[in-house]
Amino acid sequence: MKFSIYQESRQGKRKNNEDRIGYSYSRDALLMVLADGMGGHLQGEVAAHIAVQLLIEAFRNSAKPRLADPRDFLEDAMMRSHHAILDYARARKLPETPRTTCVACLVQDATGYWAHVGDSRLYHLREGRIRTRTRDHSRVQQLVDLGRVREEAAQLHPERNRLFNCLGSFSDPMVEHSLPCLLNTGDTLLLCSDGLWGPLSNNTILQAFAVGDVISAVPELLNAAEARAGRDSDNLSAVAMGWAENESTVPHHITTGGLASNTVTTRVEDFINPGDSDMTDEEIEQAIAEIRDAIRRNTTN
Repeated sequence: MKFSIYQESRQGKRKNNEDRIGYSYSRDALLMVLADGMGGHLQGEVAAHIAVQLLIEAFRNSAKPRLADPRDFLEDAMMRSHHAILDYARARKLPETPRTTCVACLVQDATGYWAHVGDSRLYHLREGRIRTRTRDHSRVQQLVDLGRVREEAAQLHPERNRLFNCLGSFSDPMVEHSLPCLLNTGDTLLLCSDGLWGPLSNNTILQAFAVGDVISAVPELLNAAEARAGRDSDNLSAVAMGWAENESTVPHHITTGGLASNTVTTRVEDFINPGDSDMTDEEIEQAIAEIRDAIRRNTTN
């Protein structure tokens, strides 16, 4: 495989950053994942961290160096993430279960497979157009689909943040899958939270990637989203991959062909950055231990 990849998360104007991002790749497969902890639900950042970390751990355990069935992997890992969040809440006797959105994408055999729960999105960009994007699991998206709200007006709708599908809810989530998509050289896959896509038009997203690679386009989009949202800027995060399989020279590219079959490279954000939580050091250490235990129980069963 040959690709370029970049990820970044910002706090915006919120008190804490409840977004979590990460990616991992072996010789033959790449996983990207993003989760947006749901504000209003206790410890949303914990739910997001569990989702990202469990998917990454499951990938590291399964990509040797490829996955037997990418679609089944995404379904199983997201459901295990959901149950790990519930286990964590039970262990801590929380009055409310943490919840999170999640979008994840696997690339293998020059084919993209993605799945999502909630309103964190994946955009597939090709030749200056949005070839496809995920559909939000939200009340407003339902109204758009029914023709009751225009797409352009949805971003300002008072019920935009009402989701009917997430990880950590009392009922099992519905994991929505894409059809397998053969990638062309030059394609871009962008995973992002609503803090990024919410303030931006489709044209703004396309323009950023039309004039730059993922290394420059993602910071540009984060800057634009923060500026347009102003004082209302939410947490905003993105992971973007540029597919370069048939390019001889690509800036900042990663080539995996020379990796050993048992090698997996991972980049995932820390559980909590300093100053990004009201939790004490002792509470953070205890939470990390309980998170690890919940993840362990749901990756070894």
